[in-house]
Amino acid sequence: MYPGTEFLLKPAFLRGISGSLHLVLLLGLFVSWVWKKLRVGVSDSEGYKERFKKKSVLRHKLILFCCFAVSVFNLVLCLLDYFSWFGNDWSGDKLVTLADLVLRTLGWGAICVYLHSQFFNSGQQRFPLLLRLWWGFYLCLSCYCLVSDIVLYAQHVSLSVHYLVSDVVSVISGFVFCYVGFLKRDKGEDTLLLQETLLDGDSSIGNGEVSSIKSRGTDNVTPYSNASLFSVLTFSWMGSLISLGNKKTLDLEDVPQLDSGDSVVGCFPIFRNKLEANRVEGNKVTAFKLTKALFFSAWKEIVFTAILALLYTLANYVGPYLIDTFVQYLNGEREFKNEGYVLVSTFFVAKIVECLAQRHWMFRLQVAGIKMRSVLVSMVYNKGLTLSCQAKQSYTSGEIINFMTVDAERIGDFGWYMHDPWLVILQVSLALLILYKNLGLASIAALFATVLIMLTNFPLGRLQENFQDKLMGSKDKRMKVTSEILRNMRILKLQGWEMKFLSKIIELRKIEAGWLKKFLYTGAMTSFVFWGAPTFVSVATFGACMLLGIPLESGKILSALATFRILQEPIYNLPDTISMIIQTKVSLDRIASFLCLDDLQSDVVEKHPRGSSETAIEIVDGNFAWDISSNNPTLRDINLKVFHGMRVAVCGTVGSGKSSLLSCILGEVPKISGTLKLCGTKAYVAQSPWIQSGNIEDNILFGKPMDREKYDRVLEACSLKKDLEILSFGDQTVIGERGINLSGGQKQRIQIARALYQDADIYLFDDPFSAVDAHTGSHLFKEVLLGLLRSKTVIYVTHQVEFLPAADLILVMKDGKITQAGKYNDILNSGTDFMVLVGAHQQALSALDSIEGGPVSERISMNKENGGMDTTNGVTMKEGNEDIQTDKVDE
Repeated sequence: MYPGTEFLLKPAFLRGISGSLHLVLLLGLFVSWVWKKLRVGVSDSEGYKERFKKKSVLRHKLILFCCFAVSVFNLVLCLLDYFSWFGNDWSGDKLVTLADLVLRTLGWGAICVYLHSQFFNSGQQRFPLLLRLWWGFYLCLSCYCLVSDIVLYAQHVSLSVHYLVSDVVSVISGFVFCYVGFLKRDKGEDTLLLQETLLDGDSSIGNGEVSSIKSRGTDNVTPYSNASLFSVLTFSWMGSLISLGNKKTLDLEDVPQLDSGDSVVGCFPIFRNKLEANRVEGNKVTAFKLTKALFFSAWKEIVFTAILALLYTLANYVGPYLIDTFVQYLNGEREFKNEGYVLVSTFFVAKIVECLAQRHWMFRLQVAGIKMRSVLVSMVYNKGLTLSCQAKQSYTSGEIINFMTVDAERIGDFGWYMHDPWLVILQVSLALLILYKNLGLASIAALFATVLIMLTNFPLGRLQENFQDKLMGSKDKRMKVTSEILRNMRILKLQGWEMKFLSKIIELRKIEAGWLKKFLYTGAMTSFVFWGAPTFVSVATFGACMLLGIPLESGKILSALATFRILQEPIYNLPDTISMIIQTKVSLDRIASFLCLDDLQSDVVEKHPRGSSETAIEIVDGNFAWDISSNNPTLRDINLKVFHGMRVAVCGTVGSGKSSLLSCILGEVPKISGTLKLCGTKAYVAQSPWIQSGNIEDNILFGKPMDREKYDRVLEACSLKKDLEILSFGDQTVIGERGINLSGGQKQRIQIARALYQDADIYLFDDPFSAVDAHTGSHLFKEVLLGLLRSKTVIYVTHQVEFLPAADLILVMKDGKITQAGKYNDILNSGTDFMVLVGAHQQALSALDSIEGGPVSERISMNKENGGMDTTNGVTMKEGNEDIQTDKVDE
């Protein structure tokens, strides 16, 4: 060494240089933050952020983790040096070293916050120049300090071990920072200009930054899915949403979408597959199998929350365990040097761990509960769509809604209590160990007192289970009756039966309130017993100490009281946990019994893709029955072959099986024997209109994209344009519950328009013209069946004889059998069944003829003389006699 240069190797000099550089870093970060706040122009980097965020997120997370680790490492060294040097003489070297460690901790912590705000909030992808320069200086300084340590060690100079450890860690982290910051670059950053569309008027390059318009429809996924460790620990990933809510009222578009792993889209397939795998072992769904499938659908959150609950419990008992030692220290009994600082630091760290573990425990439990509730709601909903008609008789819509709103909600809320059963055992065991350490054999009295209190749960728990089961049964019965009354409210109003049926609801409500009262009284009794449990345990324990002659010192009493206080929470929550377990078991049994119901037979219809066959519908020796156990099938010996593009009319007397024939084509009637083949997609128009809440446009589109030209054709064909002109908001008019503000004809035509817009291959109409007047029915028949659907396969049920001649095939049904089949002229004189229908129609027109003076009978006689009429003439003649039509508006 040259004379006068020895100070360059002294640790105090090196630590002073390091501390000064970290202080300069803090000032630089502060100036950068102020400059960003004062800068007016903000570059648009949203497109850049969206395009390269996924590629850069791993790199930024690595840097954030390294910065956080370096900050924590320096904090630990600072605390160790402070506690080891406290009480001794503070030399200048020690003060410089301690100041350097403090500045290092603050500096690297500030870098963590700076990087988090730069990348995760503003979307900047490249590391700032200031940080890259700092990483270079930091690596050079760390290497210099490590070399000086090696030189001093070679000169046999005594050197603290933590200096060497600190310098080694600094060199390693410096290499990581420089490699990631200077050498490792994203491919997208280098080839961004090559990937830009040349003729894209919405993208521009300016000021060295790339900006582009975010594509429409891109979902804004929650920041939680890409949050860093620091963001997850502090819940700072919520900051952007809270900041936006502070500026304005949040809209639905402002709330980000869930990650696929957290949404029901990702969870439900896992749950369904696990449940189906369990059903292979036994066909029946049980509460245990349902619980097993729920566990596997959210097992990550459940296991993680179990670890957090364990950490919380252990950290919670650190205070009672060490409080006696702390009291002895205050009394002057010290076991080692700096014992007080170690105790205070332990209390502090335990409290931090307890708070963090509890917050994340509660948050993750809520996530798991919501997942379980969402998959159950989806499962019940999907099951309701596939129930067989016989199974639907067992449960009403009100009871099915109860499964989704009450039972699924209760199972989701059980997430808050799922770890309490084993936590109670762990907490009681830890409490007894602490009591045994402080009070000796007196802890046995505490054990017996605790067990005695817990044993009282069994009779109370059984009573609660019984009352809960009765309560849910009475609730279902009340909901069933209420739903039935609301569906038929119009009839009740017309007949004046409101008060009579109101008394029935009140009576059912009184029965439900009686079971609810018993359930709540039992719960109140349970809560009363366990509110006094801690006091009872304390009295029993301290009384045993007095009888056994165990001295009660202040530290032991404080430790025991703190233990009883902590033990009070699990004992107090135990009745709620037992009650929740009972309620959850009842709900699981109810949902499991619902999932065990029979589904529609999956093999009723053999579906073939469009264009694979010339035959659209084919039934060979088909026998179908709504009730499989019945000896009398609903449909017998059905043989039918319909080619693509045919119009098939189905007629017959009331109860002959016309609607059942359409239902069996849909696959809703259980098949006894025979085959049913279907080629192409199908659309069904029921006899009773089904309208969903929403506007008219949504009811017609039914999830399909808007095609304005096609939409207008459908409206014109269904005679809806005049109705929409009358309405104030046109097709944006909101329809009430089940279309309460529409007439029967309007609802029917909206239903037909919905089917037409779906553009299916096969159309099934169940008496579609019964709800409209004669003029509108003629227009619908001409524009819909003979117009838009002229190239489609159409099967329509009708009682109106004037619509039969246009059919390529007429099916006459009687007592569940097809008695006649053929064209109008062919079957008119070949059998009696069809003649009976035509004769009944003629009699009705004769009665009308006697009232209105004869034009109708003349038209019928003309038709009879001609032996029938072609489709166009039939409709034209009907429209030509408008003088006998009552041009009324739909009811």
